[in-house]
Amino acid sequence: MGSDQADKKTQGTGRRAILGAAVFGAASGAVLGLPGVAGAAEAGTAAAAGQGGRGLKSLPKPAIIGHRGASGYRPEHTFGSYNLALDLGADVVEAGDLVPTKDGHLVCRHEPEIGGTTDVASHPEFADRKTTKMLDGVATTGWFTEDFTLAELKTLRAVERIPANRPHNTLYNGRWEIPTFEEVLKWQDEQTRKRGKQVWIYPETKHPTYFRKLGLGLEERVAKLLRKYGKDGRNAPVILQSFEPSSIQKLNQLVDNPLVVLLSAADSRPYDFVEAGDPRTVADLITPKGLREIAGYAQGIGPTLDLIIPKDANGNLTKPTTLVADAHKVGLILTPYTMRNENPFLPADYRKGTAADGYGDPFGAFKTYFATGIDAVFTDNADTGVLARADFLAG
Repeated sequence: MGSDQADKKTQGTGRRAILGAAVFGAASGAVLGLPGVAGAAEAGTAAAAGQGGRGLKSLPKPAIIGHRGASGYRPEHTFGSYNLALDLGADVVEAGDLVPTKDGHLVCRHEPEIGGTTDVASHPEFADRKTTKMLDGVATTGWFTEDFTLAELKTLRAVERIPANRPHNTLYNGRWEIPTFEEVLKWQDEQTRKRGKQVWIYPETKHPTYFRKLGLGLEERVAKLLRKYGKDGRNAPVILQSFEPSSIQKLNQLVDNPLVVLLSAADSRPYDFVEAGDPRTVADLITPKGLREIAGYAQGIGPTLDLIIPKDANGNLTKPTTLVADAHKVGLILTPYTMRNENPFLPADYRKGTAADGYGDPFGAFKTYFATGIDAVFTDNADTGVLARADFLAG
C-alpha cells in the first residue's frame, strides 16, 4: 500500500473529501455547507433513503462519541452499554469493534480474544478452545471469536473488562449477550424511531490483515451489511474506522461512508505496514505529506489524545502539537480517543488521589482538549463529555 495507490483513488474522491474539516458544527454554529449541494430537497431525499440527511455536518462540534457505548458504567459492547450511551446524550455510539465468527458473522467485541470480556472461562464445554495465537505479532492466549460459531458465542455473556477500575460495573456481569453487527444496524433504526432523532454509529474493523489471512475478510462483510440496510452512502449515519490504512482504502472502494484512519502512538507502525514492509510510522502519517495522502481516501483521523497534546515524563500535559491545524488544512476531521473519568486514565495534572477506581477532574481535561479545536472525542462517560462540552461552549 504505497502513496501511488492513494493517488489513484484521489481522482474522483474530491466529492468525498469535501466531507472533511469543520463539517461537525451544529452545537457551536460552525457548520460548513457542502459546495454544490442542492439543498433541502436533496437532504430530504437522502434522509428518506436512510442516509442520515445532512450527514456528518448534522453532528455538533465537538461531538461526543460513546466509546464502546457507555463503558464507564456498563460492560462494553452490549446493548445495555449502547442504550445507556444514548440516554446520557452521546451524539455517536461506537457500536462496535467488529470481529468475525468461525461461520463468517460479524460480532462486536473489543478484541477477537474474549477471555476478558465474556464468561467463556466458566463454560467447561469450551475449555479446549483456549489457545495461544500470534495476533499482529504478539503472542496472545485465550479464546478467539474465529474459533466459535455465532450460535456458540450467543451462549456466552459479557463481563466488565477492567474490574479493578470499574468494580461497580461487575454488578451487570452476565446480563447481556454479544451483539452482531447486523443486530446493531437494526438497533440503530429502532432507536432512531424511538428517540425521534438520527442515531449515529462508529464501527471499527479490528485486525483486518490478521483476519484476511484466515479467509475472514472484514471489509466485504461490512459493506454487504451496510448495503443491505441502505447505510452505505456518503450521508449515512455510519462512520467506519480502522487502525490499518489499507482497510480504510478497501472500504473506500466498497462504500461511500465517512472513513477515518485511527492513529496510535507516534513511534508505532500500523500492522498492515509491518506485513507489507512499509517502514513508515504514525509519526510519518501525521506529517503534512502523510495527512494529504490520508485525505485522498478518508475523511478523518482518530489519533490518540497524546498526539493532540503530549505528556511530559511525569504524565502532565504539555503544549499542543500542530496536528489539529495540519489535519484541518487538508480537510480531515479529528476524533481523538479516549477520555475516561478514572484517575489512571487522566493526565497526571487532572488526577485526584491515587485510587484506581477514583474519579479525577475529567471536566478540566475535556476543556483543555476541546480548546485545541478537535471535532469530537471518544469517551467512556458520555454524560461527563456532554456537560463538559456545555461548559466549554458557554465560555
